[in-house]
Amino acid sequence: MLDPRLVRNDPEAVAAGLAPRHVSIDVAALSRLESERKRLQSSSEALQADRNARSKLIGQAKSRGEDIAPLLADTERLGSELGEASAELARVQKSLDDILIEIPNIPDESVPAGRDEDDNEELRRVGTPRDFEFEPLDHVALGARGAALDFETAGLLSGSRFALMRGDIARLHRGLAQFMLDLHVDEHGYTEVDVPLIVNRETLTGTGQLPKFAEDLFSLGWGGGEDADAAEADVHVNDHYLIPTSEVPLAGSVRGRIIDAAELPIKMTCHSTCFRSEAGSYGRDTRGLIRQHQFAKVEMVQITRPSESRAALDEMTTQAERVLQLLELPYRVMLLCGGDMGFHAARTHDLEVWLPAQDTYREISSVSTCTDFQARRLQARWRNPETGKPELVHTLNGSGLAVGRTLVAILENHQQADGSVTVPEALRPWMGGRKALLAAPGQ
Repeated sequence: MLDPRLVRNDPEAVAAGLAPRHVSIDVAALSRLESERKRLQSSSEALQADRNARSKLIGQAKSRGEDIAPLLADTERLGSELGEASAELARVQKSLDDILIEIPNIPDESVPAGRDEDDNEELRRVGTPRDFEFEPLDHVALGARGAALDFETAGLLSGSRFALMRGDIARLHRGLAQFMLDLHVDEHGYTEVDVPLIVNRETLTGTGQLPKFAEDLFSLGWGGGEDADAAEADVHVNDHYLIPTSEVPLAGSVRGRIIDAAELPIKMTCHSTCFRSEAGSYGRDTRGLIRQHQFAKVEMVQITRPSESRAALDEMTTQAERVLQLLELPYRVMLLCGGDMGFHAARTHDLEVWLPAQDTYREISSVSTCTDFQARRLQARWRNPETGKPELVHTLNGSGLAVGRTLVAILENHQQADGSVTVPEALRPWMGGRKALLAAPGQ
């Protein structure tokens, strides 16, 4: 969430800052609501002060034995007027809050203007796509051997956009997650965290998924009470959701905290299942593992001092790149334009891996700094030793990596003419020393 004072007092500056996103705000409506808020605030304060003064006079008049009925009537009238003014102030404040919570983060000045992925800026390419001596298969065809990657059975069990993995593919999926976690913990200094896969409305609101992206979430229709009566008593029936990414509970873990400066940066990594409804994406990437309702991801989250967040973004980007380099996968790093960035991001680097069967690069990681946007919603602060006062932290998140898409990239980039897949050397310790997968019987 943006600073409410900035939005209320200088909506024109906010509108200008959001221009690279091609997002507009109703400056006139904000100015009108802010003027009304100030008027009602001033009126309420004046009525409260007048009522307090009348109450003091009642006590004085009573001690002198005077008739206090007129004063009581006056106080009651002022109380009624104060109640009406307070209710109207609350209504105006809610209207302002409803607008504020829907406004995305302002892009960093370094973010290029643009509307969509076609306007993103390539920062670098690493590795050269392989020149195959045969027609490469896609991961669906490769995984069909022995039904190692089974979409048909998953469809019977759960519906479209789910996958069932067996044998070599299941082991590769597990091995990749363990490889990534160990890399981030042992080489990059993150603390491994295991998180709940169910979170409440407050956590999703704090990290920016609610209310704007409610349709992308899987709601449980559960109030979260200890028993049925408690759940029925909850005003929000749909207060709990499956996580869309472990970024949500990881960043949410500092909600309401004042963090000691010595604790920063906080670096957390987590392997979790993620759930997304993929609302609005029907017809896109319907074949294979690229866009699923349920998928696994190894996430990185950092909580930093504001002065260190840009350096942390570059650090996290290189840490995600390290995974691709060790797995011998060609990729490129993209700086997203304003129109292609996520709601809470101020600057985003996408890592796109080469997929031979699609003859293109596809996103496999997105690393973002959210500046203080999430922290303001979460009320996550640190105590600045120079001032002694609590200040908002900065939050950053990035995939390190999406496990399913990494599996796709390994299958397609390391496939052989006989349909087998070579295991990258760095990954072999997590694969029981295996050098190849999906080899035909007898090979």
